[in-house]
Amino acid sequence: QVQLVESGGGLVQAGGSLRLSCAASGSPLSFYHMGWYRQAPGKQRELVAYHTNSGLTNYAESVKGRCTISRDYTKNTMYLKMNSLKPEDTAVYYCKADTVGGSREYWGQGTQVTVSS
Repeated sequence: QVQLVESGGGLVQAGGSLRLSCAASGSPLSFYHMGWYRQAPGKQRELVAYHTNSGLTNYAESVKGRCTISRDYTKNTMYLKMNSLKPEDTAVYYCKADTVGGSREYWGQGTQVTVSS
């Protein structure tokens, strides 16, 4: 099974940028479809961006054009580059790995992103 550790969150002003990382261990990322999710206080967890193991991507409408999901297989790490951040992007961001075929999922512990206005 894979273990996931997110990093790169922090406090940033509106309009700024952050790059989140999701470092994987225990299993190659190539075995999984991967996604970034976020959960704001009082709200349900939602999909931000998704990256299949064949390289297809999908983004939430709220972040399209501002975020890019990618992987570095040499580092076994997934990234989420976020630009033009808005206060409504404030949330805990989680990465998730789905086994191809969808039988299991693995979550990281999350990283806080706070965008000040």
